[in-house]
Amino acid sequence: MTSSVDQTPDRFSEAPISRLIGFEVAHDAGDGLTVVALEAGEKHANPMGRVHGGVISALADAAMGTAYGRVLLAEEDFSTIELKVNFMRPVKMGRILATARMVQRGLRIGFLDCEIHDRRGKLVATATSTCMTLSR
Repeated sequence: MTSSVDQTPDRFSEAPISRLIGFEVAHDAGDGLTVVALEAGEKHANPMGRVHGGVISALADAAMGTAYGRVLLAEEDFSTIELKVNFMRPVKMGRILATARMVQRGLRIGFLDCEIHDRRGKLVATATSTCMTLSR
């Protein structure tokens, strides 16, 4: 069976939400480990001038979704059914990296985790996700 990576190499990196917010797939070998980057600027700021928590959550979701989506078969799709984010510190503007990895994939349910680091390499958030595999 062919993986979705072979059929649609830009499916995740070229998603409309990725273009809108500015996500970039920085590393993805199709093995359940993915790094998604964001060059955070003023358009991503909250009223306090820091990166909005929703943007950080979306970055984590994009990284974990890409990691999960890349290991699916061509006839499979998925949906996130749970997302949890823990914030450690506020994030200033600059490059933010979300590193997601597959923890476990079952027949219908997958578990992933993610660490988000700022431009100085400081851990700013962690996230977990549960995804459900769907037939196309």
